[in-house]
Amino acid sequence: MEPMSPPTFHEQAGLDDWRVLLRAAEAVFVADGFTEAAAFVGAVAHRCESLGHLPDIDVRPDGTVRLRLVSFDQRGLSTTDVEVARIISAIAATHGLRPQPRPMSRLEIAIDALDIDAILPFWRALLAYVDEPTPPGEQVTALLDPTRVSPAFWFQQMDEPRPQRNRIHVDVTVPHDEAEERIAAALAAGGHVVSDASARAFWVLADAEGNEACITTWQDRD
Repeated sequence: MEPMSPPTFHEQAGLDDWRVLLRAAEAVFVADGFTEAAAFVGAVAHRCESLGHLPDIDVRPDGTVRLRLVSFDQRGLSTTDVEVARIISAIAATHGLRPQPRPMSRLEIAIDALDIDAILPFWRALLAYVDEPTPPGEQVTALLDPTRVSPAFWFQQMDEPRPQRNRIHVDVTVPHDEAEERIAAALAAGGHVVSDASARAFWVLADAEGNEACITTWQDRD
């Protein structure tokens, strides 16, 4: 397994179905229905497990299947991802799935900060995320969903304060019986309550620099 840059990945033959997004390669295939999509996923799972390199797979009721490949040991793509991507494309063709490489996107949320180390624990606790793996001695500047479903959060160094109220906030919807625990964790990590006037529908919280986020539940909604 050798690391591979995005440009080099896209130079390889047999990868027309795939697109590099952030540090991973992703592909979307469309089957005639959910049953056909499930059969394709089963074939991919069997083959990839034998290779010891498993993709993230998302299957939708309309037969759309999205796959994501990344080599975590390399913190990005590798030659193994090229091999597995080609195999998956071949399985898709055999099962009659149609590639749909566009449109495609991957969401990240960026937060400007004067002191990243001061506010990152708040967001870690609020989201129940984990630190992005970094080399020893490097500052952690991103948080990841451990299930790899929700978007990553990354923190950009800001040189001067921005005194106006931020115009983008994050809603974090949690199970109703988890809200109090999640709020307590966020407060213990340096956050504060901006408003609980609409609790239990939502609580407005903020980190130490005033970046706001809401913990929301289904409760007490009209």
